Amino acid sequence: MNSKKNLVLLGMMASGKSTIGALLSKKLGLKFFDIDKIIEKEMQMTIAQIFDKKSEVFFRNLEENTILKTLQNNNSIISLGGGAFFNDKVRKEVIMNHVSFWLDCSDKTLLKRIRNNTKRPIANKLTDKELIELIKKRKKIYVKAKFKINCDKLSKQQIAANIMKSYETI
Repeated sequence: MNSKKNLVLLGMMASGKSTIGALLSKKLGLKFFDIDKIIEKEMQMTIAQIFDKKSEVFFRNLEENTILKTLQNNNSIISLGGGAFFNDKVRKEVIMNHVSFWLDCSDKTLLKRIRNNTKRPIANKLTDKELIELIKKRKKIYVKAKFKINCDKLSKQQIAANIMKSYETI
């Protein structure tokens, strides 16, 4: 396994990035950074509160800076927020210098998971139809990840095993 490149998880909100990142961290003995949690701790606000009180633009700038700084670590697992891969600087850095994994789930699975969580500032304002459009739009960018893991019929353990197998080939 390459001891330099970070393993970067990306995908829609509710795709399991934080859960899988924590699991991989234990299995691989690597430090885990959850970008949304880092931002919430630094700002002492939830992501939804940052959106409401500061704006999405403020959040996206903070997110970019936090990600680029965190990516300077080596041999780590990093979970990006759902919209982070849309940022050109972030996407280019991840593609060129790290190993990216897209945790892909069906629209139906994502919709169910997103609706079961009220902490999603963008999703909470959208209808199901609008959310499906957002998912389709984001999938066009997520496809640029080095690896795609189809998560729908897999357990957390199976997803982690698939990622570890691919990561170890790098």
